[in-house]
Amino acid sequence: MPHRSRPGQPRARKRRLPLRYLLPSLLLAAMMVMLMLRGYVHSEILADHRVRPEAATDEVPHRVLDGGPVIDARDDHVDTARIPHRKLVLTFDDGPDPTWTPEVLDVLKKHHAHGVFFVTGTMASRYPGLVRRMVNEGHEVGLHTFNHPDLSYQTQNRIDWELSQNQLAIEGAAGIRTSLFRPPYSSFSDAFDNTSWPVTEYIASRGYLTVVNNTDSEDWKRPGVEEIIRRATPRDGKGAIVLMHDSGGDRSQTVAALDRFLPELQDRGYRFKNLTEALGMPSAHTPVTGVELWKGRAWVYAVQASENITGVLVVGLAVIGVLVMSRFGLMLLLSALHARRVRRRGFAWGPPVTEPVSVLVPAYNEAKCIENTVRSLMASEHPIEVIVIDDGSGDGTARIVENLRLPNVRVVRQLNAGKPAALNRGLANARYDLVVMMDGDTVFEPATVRELVQPFGDPRVGAVAGNAKVGNRDSLIGAWQHIEYVMGFNLDRRMYDVLRCMPTIPGAVGAFRRSALARIGGMSDDTLAEDTDVTMALHRDGWRVVYAEKARAWTEAPESVQQLWSQRYRWSYGTMQAIWKHRRAVVERGPSGRFGRVGLPLVSLFMVLAPLLAPLIDVFLLYGVVFGPTQKTVLAWLGVLAVQAVCAAYAFRLDKERMTHLISLPLQQILYRQLMYVVLLQSWITALTGGRLRWQKLRRTGALGAVPGSLPRQRTASVPGESRRPVA
Repeated sequence: MPHRSRPGQPRARKRRLPLRYLLPSLLLAAMMVMLMLRGYVHSEILADHRVRPEAATDEVPHRVLDGGPVIDARDDHVDTARIPHRKLVLTFDDGPDPTWTPEVLDVLKKHHAHGVFFVTGTMASRYPGLVRRMVNEGHEVGLHTFNHPDLSYQTQNRIDWELSQNQLAIEGAAGIRTSLFRPPYSSFSDAFDNTSWPVTEYIASRGYLTVVNNTDSEDWKRPGVEEIIRRATPRDGKGAIVLMHDSGGDRSQTVAALDRFLPELQDRGYRFKNLTEALGMPSAHTPVTGVELWKGRAWVYAVQASENITGVLVVGLAVIGVLVMSRFGLMLLLSALHARRVRRRGFAWGPPVTEPVSVLVPAYNEAKCIENTVRSLMASEHPIEVIVIDDGSGDGTARIVENLRLPNVRVVRQLNAGKPAALNRGLANARYDLVVMMDGDTVFEPATVRELVQPFGDPRVGAVAGNAKVGNRDSLIGAWQHIEYVMGFNLDRRMYDVLRCMPTIPGAVGAFRRSALARIGGMSDDTLAEDTDVTMALHRDGWRVVYAEKARAWTEAPESVQQLWSQRYRWSYGTMQAIWKHRRAVVERGPSGRFGRVGLPLVSLFMVLAPLLAPLIDVFLLYGVVFGPTQKTVLAWLGVLAVQAVCAAYAFRLDKERMTHLISLPLQQILYRQLMYVVLLQSWITALTGGRLRWQKLRRTGALGAVPGSLPRQRTASVPGESRRPVA
C-alpha cells in the first residue's frame, strides 16, 4: 500500500536544485556543446585527413573506367554519361567560402552562366546564405561530404553520417535536397580502383548520382590565369565537366581566369549549363518541407549560435589576456615603487605614533581560537586595550576570555546581530581614536599593532591595511591560499596604495581613525563585505588608505573546499554589492570622483571581470590540446604560467617567504582558478536573480597557535580607576 502521512504530520518536501546552482550547470553544459559543435564544423573534431594511395582496378567495371564522368549505379546496373559537344559544366569544390564564392557567383551572373557547387557540410553550415544564393541564382548544388574525409577509409555508418549531415546543412540553408555527389579527392573516372569503387556503389544505393570530372583546371596549384584557362579548355569542341575550386585558399587566379574563360568560350559557341540541364535530366533538387526543413534550419541556427558564442569567447580570451598581462605589469612595476618608497632609509609617515590603541575583536563561536588571539595581543609592543565583542556565541567564547582575567581586556556581549553590528558596538565602547580591527581567529605578532598605526602619523590617512598571512599552510588547499594571499592580495595592495585606490582593508588586520569612521556612519551592514564597503566610503570621504607591509597577522584559512567556497562566495558577492553601492562615485567630483574613475574600474576589471573570464585560458588550453595545435597551445599556456611564476616569486621575495610553496603554483592555476570562477559566476547569478545570501560562519579548528613569545611585559594603557573585571 502507498504510504500516507498521518494527520498533522508534516509532508515531505521535494528537494529542488536552487536556481543559482542550476543556471551555472546549464550555462557550462551549453558552452561545452557550443565549443564541441564549433570544433565539429571547423573539422577539428572527427576530421580524418588520410588519403589512400592508388590500388588495383580489376574489380572496377570497364564501362566505368572507360566511360564518362557521370556514374549512375542506382538501379543494379552501371551507366555513365558524357557531356554533349559545345556544352560545359563548371563545377566548384570545397565551398562555400565567404571571400571567393561571392566573387565566383558574381562572375557567373555577369556572363549568364550556370554551374554546380559541390559544398561541404562544414562550410554550408557556416555560410548558409551563400548556398541559398547559389540555388536562387539557378545553380545546382551537390554533396561533397561533411568533413571531407577519404571515404575509402570510413565505415558505412560514417559514410551515412557524412552524407546525412551534408544534406542536413543544405536543407537548412536552401530548403532543398540534392541527388548529386562528388567524392573528396576524386579525379577522372579512370581513377576509380578497388578501394573507391565499393564506396561509389554503396553511395549509389543511397540514391545518389556520382559526378567526377574529365577536365581539371588544377587551379588549386595557382599556376597563373593563362595556365588555368588552358587546362580548363576542352579540345575539338567536346563537352566537359570542368573542375575548379571556390574555397581552400587564395582563389584570386580562379576568379580572374573565370572572367576571361567564360566570354572566350561563349564566343566559340560553348554554353555553360547545370549538370542536369546539360544531360537533359530532371533537376537534382527536391524541395523539403515540414519536419525535415525545420531540422535543417535548427541545425543551421545551432551552428550560427556556436560561431557567435565562440567568437565572443575568443574576444573574452583576448580581454583576459590583456587584463592578466596588464595586471601583472602594473603589480610588478607599482609594487616595486611601493617597496622602494617605504623601505628607503629615513622613510617615515610622520611623527612616531605612540598613543594607545583600541583593538576590537568581534567573535562568534570562536572558542577554539579566541584564547590564542587574545594572548597574542598581550605580547604587543604598543599600548593597547582589547575589546572582545561576543556576538551571541553559543560555545562559551565570552566565558573563555573572561576566565583569562588579562589586563586591559574587556568583553562586551550582545545578541547575535552580525559582524558590522559587533564592530559598531566595539567602537562605542572604545576609549581611543585609533582603532585596530581583527578577526577572532587571527594571531598578531608583537610588532603588528605598532607597525599598523604608524601611517597615522600622516593626518591625511584614515585607514591602514595590514599584511594578512595564512597560518595553516601545510595542506595543499592552505598552500594555494598562501600563494593567493602573498601574490594576489598583498601585491595588489601595494599597487592600489601607489594608485591611492585601495579597495579593501582586510578584516583580519586593519586600523582606522574612529573620527573617520564616525564621519561615514560607522560600519555598514548594507553589504556582505563590510570591510570593502567601509574602505570605499572612506575614499569617497577624502581619506587616504595605505598598506603597512610589516604589520603581519596570521589567520586561519578555510581547510576544506566547502568552507573555501562559502568564504569566497560571500567575498565575491559582497564586493559586487559594494561596487554597486558606490557606483555614483564615477560621476562625482573631488576625492570621491577620483576613486570612482580609477578605483572602481580597476576593482571591477581585476576582481570581478578577470576572475570570471580567467578559466577561458584553461578551456582553450584543453580544447587546443585535444583538437588544435597541441604544441603551440601548451607553449602559450606555459608562457602565461611563466609570467605568473615571475610575479609570484617577486611577491614571495618582497614578503621574505620561502619559495618552496610555489611548487604547487601550476596545479593552483588549473584547479583553484576553476573554483574561484564558479564562485564568482554563482555570485553573478545570485545578484541577477535577486537572491539573498546569508552570513556563512566558517568552522574553526584552532590549528593556528600563538606567535612565539610569552605574553607578559605588555605595555598597557594607564586608565585611572579601571578595573580588571570584564565589562558586560
